[in-house]
Amino acid sequence: MLAEPLAVALLVGEVLDDLGVPWLVGGSVASSLHGIPRSTQDVDLVADLLGVHVAAFTAALQDRFYVDAQAVMGAVKRRASCNLIHLDTMTKVDVFVAKADPLSRGEMSRRQYFEIEQGVRLPLASAEDIVLQKLAWFRKGGGVSERQWRDVLGVLRVRANDLDLMYLREAAADEGLTVLLDEALAAAAAT
Repeated sequence: MLAEPLAVALLVGEVLDDLGVPWLVGGSVASSLHGIPRSTQDVDLVADLLGVHVAAFTAALQDRFYVDAQAVMGAVKRRASCNLIHLDTMTKVDVFVAKADPLSRGEMSRRQYFEIEQGVRLPLASAEDIVLQKLAWFRKGGGVSERQWRDVLGVLRVRANDLDLMYLREAAADEGLTVLLDEALAAAAAT
């Protein structure tokens, strides 16, 4: 049986797949699958949604989700986020419209497929990209979010032997995250 957030993510993902929209699961769900699991109240999806997709996207979801077409269109125009609520489970899905910056483009091109169960695969941000995104959110939040920091350390500890450190360091330098990455790598290695 699929865990509830993953099952809900797959419902939204099926619609995105039908529309030919690249997408992936990021956030705490991805860091839990790559690192140390923790509970979360929602699912974060990154989708390369465009204005031409909005009507079909919202129409396909409206029977199973609370979805506001104007909010989705606003998110597309601002390259921001909107949320959906699965009516049966009340699971919230935060849909982040993919940005055009190098980090976001790289994240989508580097997505990996995680097998949830036999024949069911979930597109997931790579471990390296989750570390980078979580460090960016940590910095944006003033460097005080223990959850973001723990998620970063969990991925670095669990995936230590198979991370692409060259990519991680280059992307961190491009995003001004080198100091935070060095601190996180040192903290992860110390425990």
